Amino acid sequence: MFAFIIKRLLSIIPVIFVISLIVFGFVRLLPGDPARLAAGVDADAETVEAMRSQLGLDRPIWAQYVTFVENAVHGDFGESLKTRKPVSSEIGERFMPTVWLTVFSMIWSTILGLLIGVFSAVKRGRWQDYTGMVVAVSGISFPVFWLGLLLINLFSVRLGLLPTGGYGTALHFIMPSFTLGVGVAAVMARFSRSAFIEISREDYIRTARAKGVPERLVTWKHTLRNALIPVITMVGLQFGFLLGGSIVVETVFSWPGLGRLLIDSVSYRDYPVLQALILLFSLEFILINLLVDVLYAFVNPEIRYS
Repeated sequence: MFAFIIKRLLSIIPVIFVISLIVFGFVRLLPGDPARLAAGVDADAETVEAMRSQLGLDRPIWAQYVTFVENAVHGDFGESLKTRKPVSSEIGERFMPTVWLTVFSMIWSTILGLLIGVFSAVKRGRWQDYTGMVVAVSGISFPVFWLGLLLINLFSVRLGLLPTGGYGTALHFIMPSFTLGVGVAAVMARFSRSAFIEISREDYIRTARAKGVPERLVTWKHTLRNALIPVITMVGLQFGFLLGGSIVVETVFSWPGLGRLLIDSVSYRDYPVLQALILLFSLEFILINLLVDVLYAFVNPEIRYS
């Protein structure tokens, strides 16, 4: 297992290198002149050129990329063109709000989705099954921005129970977490139901029932444990999606996280922040996939890596 982890960690290096090359190129294809934005709308041509030289944007693309890689290896992603603060500080200030929002959303949505999926599978073909799947399909169908605005209108504007946005207290987490996690809960419900039904048809499940094992143990110990293997994969993918894809939710609820920072960086053509954020999101997906592979061995001891 240790050798497998080391091998996977080493394989991250060329992947990140390729991603950095693609990101560096595509970011510079964005319309707009960051030197003009940094110098100001009313700046004259000489001021803009001086700013371009100061930012290193007048150098060849390949030279800019080499400098970017050299600095990134040492943890230096430059300064934000907008705030003039180090990129690492900008991301550090926004990182934990996004992480906490993602974790809370993932915990409740995974548990709820798993319970609905297992209950629907156990009661498959009955009204409980149909009700659970209708709820799941409804959760997938709701547009995130529409659901967020609906919750704000109901619980903040009309009832005055929850804050419209911001970050700081437990009340601030309720609506953004629900908006972000409802789709994940729906996906988990449908996926866990399918996995549970597939495993329940295996021979060892029928053998357990034939031996007189109580149905509760058959459901929660034998069937669910083996059904968790594909579910874990989905959990990892959904967690990576939430961590890097909370842009709409953070914008709707004025959440001071990485998603909103990404939107602001695109609007301002803030190259250093954009590059660092996309690399961070890519690294998160890679590490989450590695964690999922490791969890397989804990859920099913028969799985071994060499």
